Amino acid sequence: MENAVEDLGKRIARWTEHGELLTTAIPGLALFRREEPTEPSSGIYEPSICLVAQGAKRVLLGEDTYVYDAQHYLITSVHLPTVVQIISASRDKPYLGLRLTLDLGEVSQMMVDSKLPPPHRLPSNRGMATGEVTQPLVTAFNRLIDLLGDPQDIPILAPIMQKEIVYRLLTGDQGARLRQIASAGSQSHQIARAIDWLKGNYTEPLRIDDLARQVNMSTSTFHHHFRALTAMSPLQYQKRLRLNEARRLMLVQPLDATTVAFQVGYESTSQFNREYSRLFGSPPLRDIKNLRQMSAVETM
Repeated sequence: MENAVEDLGKRIARWTEHGELLTTAIPGLALFRREEPTEPSSGIYEPSICLVAQGAKRVLLGEDTYVYDAQHYLITSVHLPTVVQIISASRDKPYLGLRLTLDLGEVSQMMVDSKLPPPHRLPSNRGMATGEVTQPLVTAFNRLIDLLGDPQDIPILAPIMQKEIVYRLLTGDQGARLRQIASAGSQSHQIARAIDWLKGNYTEPLRIDDLARQVNMSTSTFHHHFRALTAMSPLQYQKRLRLNEARRLMLVQPLDATTVAFQVGYESTSQFNREYSRLFGSPPLRDIKNLRQMSAVETM
């Protein structure tokens, strides 16, 4: 096991030698390297598995905290707004990690086509969890990364290896969580549908009763299961989506806070500024200035 993780770190280090992020030629696979701890930052985790070969990262979801490292992977089964921080990294021992996005449709298809053994544990409520890294899982990722050296093999072999990784997850200690999300008709699947709607319509006024009816739930049941899965209420979830997109827009475009506030669905600039400061620790103008200064230093 230790040798397999060490080999994984060497592979990630090789491909990230000249940068902190590599979006690879393998669909859904990204490799990461960081040579120092980071400040907490806000972002969206999509359905994926995240593996660390060296170092550690902390993720805050609502009031829940998840730490993953070389012994523990992070699995996310729905889109979740989080606060993330690399907590263990140095020049001598950089943070080395990867992320592979998961296609829940393919997960469902495997559940239909395969005679899967029962999961190791009963499902938890959250759409995010950590699990114990196993040698078969790491070995599968090593073989997947090796395809980067033979790009002509990627279209044929990458889907086969990704299918093996999904199988390892479905039969592992967090497989029940993934199975429940991918099962059409389950309450978790219904909440996942609501999350998809929110992602595409976060600028619109949120009517909880209408959204609950859309996924065939009573309002109280919808609230309960939404919070159980995401660790936040639907309104809090929408707010995180709006503020994350506002931050992104101000970073990539020369837009002022007032313009962006209305673009992401706010009707009050003062409310936007207040909620932005509460989430990111600074008012919009100061936060964006600090982010740009940090980016300029890192690229020098």
